[in-house]
Amino acid sequence: MTEADAPHPDWDASYAGPPPPWDIGRPQPAFVRLADAGTLTGALLDAGCGTGEHTILAALHGARAVGIDVSPRAVGVARRKAAERGIDTSFRVHDALHLDTLDETFDTIIDSGLFHVFDDAARIHYVTALHSALRPGGHLHLMCFSDREPGYWGPRRVTEGELRAAFDSGWRIESLAPDRFDINPVRGAPTAEAWRTEIVRLALQ
Repeated sequence: MTEADAPHPDWDASYAGPPPPWDIGRPQPAFVRLADAGTLTGALLDAGCGTGEHTILAALHGARAVGIDVSPRAVGVARRKAAERGIDTSFRVHDALHLDTLDETFDTIIDSGLFHVFDDAARIHYVTALHSALRPGGHLHLMCFSDREPGYWGPRRVTEGELRAAFDSGWRIESLAPDRFDINPVRGAPTAEAWRTEIVRLALQ
């Protein structure tokens, strides 16, 4: 096991008890819409795949889908789901900050709820890693927690300006719009505010 594949004890613990808020047992509606529109195609990476619902969704729609997550427990659940459903896909224990060590590039990358877990320094590293793993002209579909969500519970809020700044160089933002995550209810709320983006990886100049 490499450093990039080493377990992350905090995230692994998240999957030890009742499902965490983000593990709803089905794909997010926003990604179902993307799949139905035929945009989850080609060689596809699900960064921070959790228990695999979006990776499996993409595979069902014809993508050559790979899911990665730092939690061995989540990846184990994802592998069991795919096997039980007869879905041909692949899951690996891997850190999304080290996508360059995957030694492959993808046509499409999806991120449902990973971007917002990183602090400022790790966010820069993550965007660089995404750029290394996505082919020029490839599409990143990213959904993250939004500053439009009231209160203080949950992950770090992300502003529209922070998203635009993070993907300012080497990328083109095709769309950035408000959406909502379905979640396991937290304080009675079944959804949470999100930003949904489609971003194209530009060729290096």
